[in-house]
Amino acid sequence: MVLELYLDLLSQPCRAIYIFAKKNNIPFQMHTVELRKGEHLSDAFARVNPMKRVPAMMDGGFTLCESVAILLYLAHKYKVPDHWYPQDLQARARVDEYLAWQHTGLRRSCLRALWHKVMFPVFLGEQIPPETLAATLAELDVNLQVLEDKFLQDKDFLVGPHISLADLVAITELMHPVSAGCKIFESRPKLAAWRQRVEAEVGESLFQEAHEVVLKAKDMPPLMDPALKEKLKLSVQCLLH
Repeated sequence: MVLELYLDLLSQPCRAIYIFAKKNNIPFQMHTVELRKGEHLSDAFARVNPMKRVPAMMDGGFTLCESVAILLYLAHKYKVPDHWYPQDLQARARVDEYLAWQHTGLRRSCLRALWHKVMFPVFLGEQIPPETLAATLAELDVNLQVLEDKFLQDKDFLVGPHISLADLVAITELMHPVSAGCKIFESRPKLAAWRQRVEAEVGESLFQEAHEVVLKAKDMPPLMDPALKEKLKLSVQCLLH
């Protein structure tokens, strides 16, 4: 049976999985679950993922509903090049270290930046207090410094001389604040050079294809359905705190 991926490329974890599968020629059938329409909250999608979140994967009768677990499953099943998730114990541990940190580190602050700068005021019509936005951007800056000082250091990529799952997850995270208009690379030449290397390894056309939706987030029309607004706000609150 064909591998099935349930994705919305507005979502960072979905973009990482999409790029990884495409880059490694993993055959899959994509089901788009539009977050902006609340499709992830439907009873139909709950039969795929009871937690009502994307991404989700079905491989025959086997399902997975967490992005890192899906990435590792695909890396093992399809025997992708070793640099993505190295066999070397210590190199692999470095990938695991980043993947463990990013959930409450960079991912959270990148997600908050997009929602506080764009999704709440533009899409949901709800203004964010200036002090809240300032705190969000300050937290993002702290986590960018951790990414640079702790993980990247003076290496070409986060783990060493080759791209890994850590780099793919990180760059898709950083495109959230980029899409919200944050100039996060302008004062960070080391991170800017790393971004160029990662995009080159992924391939410019695939990278742009995967980020087309999120880069247009600022232009999306306001949501007019009050009931759906409340459902979406509730569904994202646990991710923003």
